[in-house]
Amino acid sequence: MGFSDVIVKELGTNALVFESLLASVPLELSNHKEDPKKWSLLEIVCHLADEEVEDFRTRVKHTLETPDLPLKSISPQLWPISRKYSQQNYHEAVNRFLTERRISINWLKGLIDPQWSNTIDNKDLGNLSALDFLENWLAHDYLHIRQINQVKRSFLARNTNGDLGYAGNW
Repeated sequence: MGFSDVIVKELGTNALVFESLLASVPLELSNHKEDPKKWSLLEIVCHLADEEVEDFRTRVKHTLETPDLPLKSISPQLWPISRKYSQQNYHEAVNRFLTERRISINWLKGLIDPQWSNTIDNKDLGNLSALDFLENWLAHDYLHIRQINQVKRSFLARNTNGDLGYAGNW
């Protein structure tokens, strides 16, 4: 089993982590923001769904299959406003993300002899391999798992009267 197989397996495991963290969230928590400049769980999930389809899966596929063609430009930093993330239905967004993740995992597992060393040269991103994109896909998961936990802890702190210090330093 190569390292790429380990990453694909972990992306699949993370689907279960995301489902566990996000599926049974009450509406009040799904819209909670610890700070107006930070994202709610709803915005995080919409971002994850869009990144799954338009960024990571697409860029890995592009680099594996057509590395000599330029990458399509994307602007994920604009999507929360332009795609009205905060107005989406939370549970539909979670289902969309988890469905897209299953599609990604099935696609990745079905690859035959993928050329992970294929690279694209992009003026904004530099020279990146298909494996670089795959590794960053997993790192992106970890970043947002941490972010989701931060939002949930903030919600807990806001809605309890007790001191949460006994739990340990956050």
